[in-house]
Amino acid sequence: MDNEHDVLKYNFGLVGKDISYSFSRAYFSEKFKNENLPHTYQNFDLQDISEIESEIASTQNLKGLNVTIPYKEAIIPYLDKLNKKATKIGAVNTIKISKKGKLIGYNTDYYGFKHSIKPHLEQHHKSALILGTGGASKAIAYALKKMGITYHYLSRTNKKGVDFTYNELTEDLIEKHKIIINCTPLGTFPDVNICPNIPYDGISKGHILYDLIYNPEVTKFLEIGGLQGATTINGLDMLKLQAEKSWDIWNQ
Repeated sequence: MDNEHDVLKYNFGLVGKDISYSFSRAYFSEKFKNENLPHTYQNFDLQDISEIESEIASTQNLKGLNVTIPYKEAIIPYLDKLNKKATKIGAVNTIKISKKGKLIGYNTDYYGFKHSIKPHLEQHHKSALILGTGGASKAIAYALKKMGITYHYLSRTNKKGVDFTYNELTEDLIEKHKIIINCTPLGTFPDVNICPNIPYDGISKGHILYDLIYNPEVTKFLEIGGLQGATTINGLDMLKLQAEKSWDIWNQ
């Protein structure tokens, strides 16, 4: 990091909706404190994405933003430029603000997911089911593709890009897809007794169940998977990895 960053105080923040629980604010505030950096990190809790323009205009020395649910796709029209990976993924979770005030979109969810699941992958992990079709799921799909893992999208309704609805899921389909990734908010605190409605009896010790949720640490989805002998991973490592990648981008 250059000397300029040691001296100047910058603002960073998270764009989302109902984000008082946010991982990012606590993570970066702690990071700035530990590394003796004068920066601040705040939440931009927006009821509508159109509010982003006035928020950016009224925040001095804003250098970078993270973006979370439900704005990872909705933010794109407000950006001046996307990097190649974000363009291919079609979702943004990191924004760099240039010295001239240009907003450049990146995706670090892809990086976080790839590097957090990689140590757990074995030969038989060849196909995945992605539960949910939001912005985060697009980064997951891109990472799987790059790792040579085939995937199918699962959603409540039969729409473009969806391979199966929950009603069509069978134990046989679960058995065939040895990686199951929950990209839905089902099971997030405080609604901890909810989980995606899939045939859990098809899960075995050969499976990986990955939940993007990190609060609670063990969701109902992971708990049931664990009882079936599956390897279970929550979203915490992915979040830490994507946060550090965001930090690298802001400081390039």
